Amino acid sequence: MFECVINISEGADEYVLGRIEKASGESLRDRHSDSFHNRSVFTLINDETPLLRDVHSLITTSVDLLDLRQHEGVHPRFGVVDVVPFVALNPAQFSSAVRMRDEVARWMGETLEIPVFLYGGERSLPDVRREAFGALAPDFGPATPSVLSGACAVGARPPLVAWNLWLEKATLAQARLIARQIRSESVRALGLEVGNDVQVSCNLVDLEATKPSLVYDAVVALLPEGASISHAELVGLCPKATLLLEEASRWDQLGLSQETTIEERSNA
Repeated sequence: MFECVINISEGADEYVLGRIEKASGESLRDRHSDSFHNRSVFTLINDETPLLRDVHSLITTSVDLLDLRQHEGVHPRFGVVDVVPFVALNPAQFSSAVRMRDEVARWMGETLEIPVFLYGGERSLPDVRREAFGALAPDFGPATPSVLSGACAVGARPPLVAWNLWLEKATLAQARLIARQIRSESVRALGLEVGNDVQVSCNLVDLEATKPSLVYDAVVALLPEGASISHAELVGLCPKATLLLEEASRWDQLGLSQETTIEERSNA
């Protein structure tokens, strides 16, 4: 079984999101949408052949329906289909995830004429965002971004936890400072303004080196006087092993549950 966690630059139009969801087929296990980020995360899990079929369908539908020129949102992005990571749920099959990555990237570049940058192994996703169309040329597709669709990063990576901490009585500047202070090789973090609120948006990319409770407690220790974490929000799904490393008494505080694990949804 493989997971593909596709990030789409649309989080508000339910008609469009419904059509993309339908195009995701039997592989769809979760959809998380945020209108302020104007971003949706579609989690697909399946065996290789049906997964690739549904990934192609989701991407084609998204490119047909979305126009990057109309997009406004607080989350950084450079394409309507922004990020397409493949995850081998069995680490021994990582080479197969790389093969799937390369197939989809080549197809997007040649058939959809979208510039595609590979990540995972060669470079990280932050490397792509920082260097695309500058020091880094696309691996597939045109040399310049599509006016309508932008560009895309297609990767192969281990499981990660995408996770937001919403803050009360903190400013955007304070959220950004906290994000910088907790950032590390295993934690990627941004301070973002989301409507009238602010959040520290995190990707925990090395689940052996850290876990949500450690990051949560680090943020609490850095909060200015009078500020607090209002709630934690899981984006997509998390590995069951990550959940079980946490005390069950903290699951609600951390925004985690048995129901939102990869294993639970892949058996559905």
